[in-house]
Amino acid sequence: MVANAITPRRIIGGSSSLSTKPASWLCASMPLPNDEVGRRASECMDGHELWLAQCENLGYQPDTHLYEDGTRTSQDAANQLGCEVAHIAKSIVFAGQEGAIVVITSGANRVDRKRKLKRLLGYKPSMTDADYILESTGYAPGGVPPFGHLKPCTVLMDEDLFQYETVWGAGGSAKTVFPIAPDELQRIAGATVGDVKQ
Repeated sequence: MVANAITPRRIIGGSSSLSTKPASWLCASMPLPNDEVGRRASECMDGHELWLAQCENLGYQPDTHLYEDGTRTSQDAANQLGCEVAHIAKSIVFAGQEGAIVVITSGANRVDRKRKLKRLLGYKPSMTDADYILESTGYAPGGVPPFGHLKPCTVLMDEDLFQYETVWGAGGSAKTVFPIAPDELQRIAGATVGDVKQ
């Protein structure tokens, strides 16, 4: 445990001082073709607001926490939360044959793309860049949540996360995190569980 964890501002049910706009605000000022909705929404909304809107669509109400100093890395998040880095459920994005592959893994683990992901998927997914991640999920690196992506993604989940009662995922931005039980995380994300670590 970290002795001097920074006290976060809690954001419950989408109510926060991140913005004066409600979580359901989706740039409704103009009608958009279906293929542009995700792109335009991600341009108009803060990543956290966007994720809260997606959670509302999923019927999930997260207990999110805001950290002004940010939680871009798993270690940042663990330091701010005062927990072990293994309790962080980080989302790593790879390029698959039919869209993005989001791997929810323990913050203590590195993903074995060449052997273990290849075994789970039947092929080795490609590395990505920030543009691909934003385009494929709707969120910038450091804030990619484990679910609530704007485009369909294949989601895999690290079996090691099930050792813990609670894990912490990104809430759509590098400054927001939320706690969730691994079983619930798997259910909402529709994730396939497996051994993904190096």
